[in-house]
Amino acid sequence: MTAGQADALQRLWPQWGLDIDGQHVIDLEEMFGNGNPVVLEIGFGMGEATAQMAAGHPDANVLAVDVHTPGQGNLLNLAEQNGLSNIRVGNGDAIILLREMLRPDSLDGLRVYFPDPWPKKRHHKRRLIQPEFLSLAATRLKPGAIVHCATDWEPYAEQMLEVLTAHPDFENTQADGGFAPRPEFRPLTRFEGQGLDKGHVVNDLLFRRVPHQDQ
Repeated sequence: MTAGQADALQRLWPQWGLDIDGQHVIDLEEMFGNGNPVVLEIGFGMGEATAQMAAGHPDANVLAVDVHTPGQGNLLNLAEQNGLSNIRVGNGDAIILLREMLRPDSLDGLRVYFPDPWPKKRHHKRRLIQPEFLSLAATRLKPGAIVHCATDWEPYAEQMLEVLTAHPDFENTQADGGFAPRPEFRPLTRFEGQGLDKGHVVNDLLFRRVPHQDQ
């Protein structure tokens, strides 16, 4: 961790940081100080793309969660440098956040960009995008909310498409039932650029939370 990242963590965490402890339910309106829509981003690396998207959409709030301390410091630094008051940074397990700390129907979107693909077959169960995770996320997403995933690991992309397509709480925004073109609002990350240079194919998935059965 650089000195700048450590300094940003120390100074800005009390104001813009969230320790995911499962001990209380968050009031997102109070957390951000406005009534704007909130998107949860799980895993943000060094935060460059997160900051870029927050800057491009100042009327939307981003709750960005990761366990990588240098990345947390870097994102806080970027938020301060660019005057981005619509970012909050969470440290800890996103499952605990979703299950214990967020209210039903409180999120307007969910982003999972380039999650760990766990390429070995015996590790596939560790992949984030699984039916149980989607069922939990669905309880916290408003009807119409968008789940946006992106990966450069093609077998994982195929699994994501299969799992999301089969899940009753989500529908594909693509009429052909396949992958989506990269939306303009998702910046090309440095990591992604390196993958493309190596010939990797990046797939985006955009699924919509369907209304609850009783709605």
